[in-house]
Amino acid sequence: MAKLGFIGLGIMGAPMAGHLQAGGHKLYLHDIKNPPANLVEGGATVCTSGAEVAKRADIVFLMVPDTPHVEEALFAEDGVAAGLTAGKIVVDMSSISPIATKEFAKKINKKNCAYLDAPVSGGEVGAKAASLTIMVGGPTEAFDTVKPLFDLMGKNITLVGGNGDGQTTKVANQIIVALNIQAVAEALLFASKAGADPAKVREALMGGFASSRILEVHGERMVKRSFNPGFRIQLHQKDLNLALQGAKALGVSLPNTAATQELMNACAANGLAGLDHSALCQAIELMSNHKIAQG
Repeated sequence: MAKLGFIGLGIMGAPMAGHLQAGGHKLYLHDIKNPPANLVEGGATVCTSGAEVAKRADIVFLMVPDTPHVEEALFAEDGVAAGLTAGKIVVDMSSISPIATKEFAKKINKKNCAYLDAPVSGGEVGAKAASLTIMVGGPTEAFDTVKPLFDLMGKNITLVGGNGDGQTTKVANQIIVALNIQAVAEALLFASKAGADPAKVREALMGGFASSRILEVHGERMVKRSFNPGFRIQLHQKDLNLALQGAKALGVSLPNTAATQELMNACAANGLAGLDHSALCQAIELMSNHKIAQG
């Protein structure tokens, strides 16, 4: 039984922590809200700060929304770094800036502790089903130590490279997902406006070269008008912003990423930021004055 800390127990973090607990490990929890009752009833200890978590746990996991939240969780006066002692491991499973991640890792390494950036893909469904894809950056020794714990939360777990490479992979993932959502939305809207049944069109396309997980899952959401999150538009906005900031720093052009970000901005401007990212289709629907389907 390992002593594990978990900070950030929201839509994603709570089920992930639950899988670690179900695996027989002792949990030390901290969140801005009261931790889920089921974890506490299962034997988890609630801590008053990140520093207390780090003092009591050997491996500390973070799952918070954005770069500033990770920085606060790690380096606030009562943050994780204040409670670390040599030999411990910090695992950030949030989706944040690769550039900032490298700096965070350096600071943690100065305390003779290892740092892994391990963002995930799969959303709430994957978190609950323990089927997340986990993209890891950091030292091999630390990865090998944490790998059995990753196995409790995910299915496809890859050590990509050094610190920051996990976050870079997640940004790349979010580019692909966003552009695929846009493509599916445009295709289904085109078919619907032309008079075809979008549900039947999606079914036909699922048997061909255009088939994809996005067409399967989010295409169905668009047809059925089912936009409860999953993964909110506002979070995907954040991830695409990381992509565009990185592109500027690297001196590369991501024109379609920028266009898709503008569609998400349009959704947010129309009060849709809290919906699932498949609701990106509504920006295209507004511009076209036509809905893929009635809901």
